[in-house]
Amino acid sequence: MRRDVFQAIADPTRRAILLLIAAQAMTPNALAEHFDTTRQAVSKHLRILTECELVKQDHNGREIYYRLEVTKMKEIDKWLDQFRKLWESRFNELDNVLLTIKNDKK
Repeated sequence: MRRDVFQAIADPTRRAILLLIAAQAMTPNALAEHFDTTRQAVSKHLRILTECELVKQDHNGREIYYRLEVTKMKEIDKWLDQFRKLWESRFNELDNVLLTIKNDKK
């Protein structure tokens, strides 16, 4: 079953995991130290993030390190960009209205 990337990042724990591994690759045990939960719960979150291709596994001996998959994050950013442009346009319109109101009061 392929998971939806937006459902994956909707969870605050998974977003926190993404932030942690954005700085450096980490093992599940190292990640679990940052949360008040079990290692198994962190592993479940990592499995979901892996299924969504937001993180990749790197094997180093017996350890598995998880790292951020930047390409997938760029896809999300590209999709969000259309909304960013809409918001910026609306804020610019609001700035113009406020400037007009301010000038009319003078």
